[in-house]
Amino acid sequence: MPILEKEKPKGHGHSQVLPKLPVPPLKQTLDTYLKCVQHLVKEEQFKKTKAVVEKFGAPGGTGEFLQKKLLERRDKTSNWVYDYWLEDMYLNNRLALPVNSNPVMVFPKQTFRDFKDTLRFAAHLITGVLEYKALIDARALPVDYARGQLAGTPLCMEQYYRLFTSCRLPGLKRDTLKVQMKAASSEPEHIIVAFKNQFFVLEVVANNKQLKEMDILSHLEKIVKMAENFEERFPPVGLLTSDGRTEWAQARDLLTKDPTNRQSLALIDSCLCVVCLDESSGLEPSDTNRALMMLHGGGHEKNGANRWYDKPMQFVVGMDGICGVVCEHSPFEGIVLVQCSEYLMKYTTGSPSKLARSSSNTELPPPRRLLWKCNPHIQGLLAASADRLQRLVSNLDMDAYKFKVYGKEFIKKQKMSPDAFIQVALQLAFYRCNGRLVSTYESASIRRFQEGRVDNIRSATPEALAFVKFMTDEKATLTDSEKMKRLWDAINAQTNSTIAAITGMGIDNHLLGLREIAKYLNMEKPEIFSDETYLASNQFILSTSQVPTTVEMFCCYGPVVPIGYGVCYNPQADHIIFCVSSFRESTETSSAVFVKALEEGLLEIRDLCSRSSAAASKLNDRKTGK
Repeated sequence: MPILEKEKPKGHGHSQVLPKLPVPPLKQTLDTYLKCVQHLVKEEQFKKTKAVVEKFGAPGGTGEFLQKKLLERRDKTSNWVYDYWLEDMYLNNRLALPVNSNPVMVFPKQTFRDFKDTLRFAAHLITGVLEYKALIDARALPVDYARGQLAGTPLCMEQYYRLFTSCRLPGLKRDTLKVQMKAASSEPEHIIVAFKNQFFVLEVVANNKQLKEMDILSHLEKIVKMAENFEERFPPVGLLTSDGRTEWAQARDLLTKDPTNRQSLALIDSCLCVVCLDESSGLEPSDTNRALMMLHGGGHEKNGANRWYDKPMQFVVGMDGICGVVCEHSPFEGIVLVQCSEYLMKYTTGSPSKLARSSSNTELPPPRRLLWKCNPHIQGLLAASADRLQRLVSNLDMDAYKFKVYGKEFIKKQKMSPDAFIQVALQLAFYRCNGRLVSTYESASIRRFQEGRVDNIRSATPEALAFVKFMTDEKATLTDSEKMKRLWDAINAQTNSTIAAITGMGIDNHLLGLREIAKYLNMEKPEIFSDETYLASNQFILSTSQVPTTVEMFCCYGPVVPIGYGVCYNPQADHIIFCVSSFRESTETSSAVFVKALEEGLLEIRDLCSRSSAAASKLNDRKTGK
């Protein structure tokens, strides 16, 4: 995802009116689609697909009719694809949120002297969250401006306003993203604290008064004492949120039959965020283990039940110093998570704790435990959820890897885009492992437009295939200059795809819009959308995203298909952090094997660039007579 920088807004709030997302020309999208898939499918299959696409795009045909309807929809809405995209990407998905959908931000390991120190850090972090939310409420956040390709464009800020005001609710067939409109500033606000799989309400704002940091600390200490009381403990209801969405919807329906449960659920749904006080995981706090603890908490035997996966922001503070944020992804993108996380990291390290110098504010009520009524049926569902989470924990194969040989500075010296360079290296790694390329997803921000979220950069280009074949063909006697030409072709193709996607000319959202508007009009599904090639092209075996940070932390997530890889990368000046995930149950994937191939490829491409630079410099010396 192209990166961004902060600038002070001109005037109050986000005053610029952003353009609406365009609907790309139909012929352009269909031509690009064919180019994207031709080299990834068998020749016979492509011939069939080409005929289907040509029929769809024929003058006076179905495609033209649906395109006209999409253009009408654009006129009537602020963003013609937003609802379609949200449902397709998230709300219709029935998979469990942990690993499959929720990304996480892994903070640097903290060093806590004792448990009280852990609570001090949590209290300071909560104070930082309240400060950040106050900035959002006052619309005082500086406007984001794009960096990288087409730098300097202002970006839509709407996603920030959903950070602390939304909750995803499970549905039998489709989830709902519930966003609370800003109430009066005098309305009370609360957070939920999870400890030992119990949930507690902590009121933090009432009558325009915010709980002071020392009071937050004393309330956290009370929560810990309350949680230690074994007789009052309730079953680990948070486990239900880790299950498949339909299973959780069924369980939630059962829970809501009791008014006590309804009240507890309402308090969780409406909280600003969840703060999870985790017990020590007993694991070596390596990057990989810290990533795993954020993604699934180690299952019900460790901290996996000490969560409420439906909430967009869950701050995890572990007694062993393993800390970070678990995100429900439907309200916002990774870059918004980065901006919030960086603010909080800077706050916790740079802003002095206000424990000693603040007077107490005892007007707010003490914390209270959420109560649950669980019959034997619900107890059985909890046991089933625990088993399924444990299977997910055992299945996830994660490798958080720091490539230390070079970073984005070396790539920039080659006059290449770091993002395009890394994407080509990922294609080389996949080809080396599998002898083929597959449909690849790289998220591309379309926040240049009103309510813009993302489109897809399809990185498995014909030019990338030509380059990786050149690099892996041991029989061919190819010169470095031929290889460099292929590398530049691949980099340029990737850059052009990126520019198309971020300017609203990507193909994935457009095809999705055409498919969904046909469904809305109760038309028979056009053949292009049931074609084998289309279905395969939307199975993203390689799902990637650039999530750069300016503070020491990294983001990661799981694969999006059972035989796939999830690759999140964070390019720094002199190193690149990669988080590669796959599933152990797949015989076609191995995170360690992929990481090894990726390292080899990055070194090979560096050597190729270095040899080419040396040869060019030598040639130049000869010409100038040095």
